[in-house]
Amino acid sequence: MTNSIAEFEQADGIFVIGSNTTEAHPIIALRIKAAVTRHGAKLIVADPRRIDLARFAALHVRHRSGTDVALINAMMHVIIAEELYDKAFVEARTEGFEELKASVQACTAEWGERVTGVPAAQIREAARLYAGAERGSIVYSMGITQHTTGTDNVHALADLAMLTGQIGRESTGVNPLRGQNNVQGACDLGALPNVYPGYQKVDDPAVHAKFEKAWGVPLPDKPGLTVVEMMHAAAEGTLKALFVLGENPMLSDPNVNHVKEALEHLEFLCVQDIFLTETAQLADVVLPAAAFAEKDGSFTNTERRVQRVRKAVEPPGEARQDWAILAELATKLGYPMAYAGPAQILEEIAGVCPIYGGIGFERIEDVGLQWPCPDAGHPGTPYLHKGEFKRGKGKFFPVTFREAAELPDKEYPYLLTTGRCLEHFHTGTLSRRTAGLETLLPAVPFEINPEDAEREGIAPGDTVAIRSRRGRIEARAVVTAKAPPGTIFVPFHFREGAANVLTNDALDPVAKIPEYKVCAAALERK
Repeated sequence: MTNSIAEFEQADGIFVIGSNTTEAHPIIALRIKAAVTRHGAKLIVADPRRIDLARFAALHVRHRSGTDVALINAMMHVIIAEELYDKAFVEARTEGFEELKASVQACTAEWGERVTGVPAAQIREAARLYAGAERGSIVYSMGITQHTTGTDNVHALADLAMLTGQIGRESTGVNPLRGQNNVQGACDLGALPNVYPGYQKVDDPAVHAKFEKAWGVPLPDKPGLTVVEMMHAAAEGTLKALFVLGENPMLSDPNVNHVKEALEHLEFLCVQDIFLTETAQLADVVLPAAAFAEKDGSFTNTERRVQRVRKAVEPPGEARQDWAILAELATKLGYPMAYAGPAQILEEIAGVCPIYGGIGFERIEDVGLQWPCPDAGHPGTPYLHKGEFKRGKGKFFPVTFREAAELPDKEYPYLLTTGRCLEHFHTGTLSRRTAGLETLLPAVPFEINPEDAEREGIAPGDTVAIRSRRGRIEARAVVTAKAPPGTIFVPFHFREGAANVLTNDALDPVAKIPEYKVCAAALERK
């Protein structure tokens, strides 16, 4: 996030797109609701489904799944044509405006209506509401990124923020909400195939030399594979072994049948986790890890805040803290690791990772610090890009609308999309062991619009088979206008009917994120 969670409450305009915030990020949703109910903020929600947050919106825009770029480009056309953009900001702090203007010249509101299904009048209203805000904030999540056009979607939102001057100030910005605890921290510290800690590029010779010196070993100088690419490589036999830490690809990865084949094709699979997940059940070795309340350390949350975690109880049985397992494993593999504890590890992080340079346990005992925090005297950074961008001027990055990799057709007439429900979390490894939550939302629901249900002869509660080109599951029909006509929604929490059996593992060409949010599906009554 460019800005802080608390700042949402002081925004007077909020544009939420690709985020079912009340169910996936309910604490942040409270801030957004407060901005509307207490301070009169104008909320725009862009989501094909009638999500709960739409009840608080001045405008709910229901665009067709996968048409985010078309919607945003049409909004920018309105903003430029009606001269609602921030001319002073564009002149002083950006470059490439003329290229952006030319790229959206044909993207009229009427064109946007034809592509997205959103009435042209609503596109104009959304553009005017957002551009007219004094402090406008963009909020998005995986409904933006989990597409073959995910990188384009993010570029378009950044363009929209710069065009209107809604960045580099309090209660503005472009704010992606992270999906799980410490995802931000994991990315910060190099759990990506193309960067070392602090987003320092693996293929930069100076960076490469820096980390070889710091760690005292030769290191690869080329980016590695992303998760889905690993599964393809395992299936092809070019990847022989896999170490999975705190992840459950047997439910969370797309095209699960292919994932199972890939994992079974490995020569060796090791899983480190707190429960025997669906993935761990396939492993040759399972290393029992400690849960969050059983370990010391730090987490970095979605607003870049590094926070202390303190052990409340001892780990059960043979379970150990993740860092201790990894240190011993590295030592046995020939690279000695000997840390006194997490405080020393954070000290090492600060030494090699400039954005964490001023962060140590002694400074986050009471309240966490937000990076970048380059030195011990720095107070942390509540919001980014104040005064100038890291590269100097912000560069507009025009993008052209592209359709999803797979669209409905005669054989598979429905557009299937996936996501989360409030009652369960991610692959259900934790939440589905809680009886009360299972009672609130038993397996396996899917949403279908009343028009489609009537045409298919489906009644509420009916068991229905859902098919895609990759597999088949059975689910319980929830007939609701939350789902737009022609679209079905399946949450991915349930092993009994794993939504990701159906989803498409086609990748964004840049970020290599799979297209969870759009694929073609068919229904069969049981």
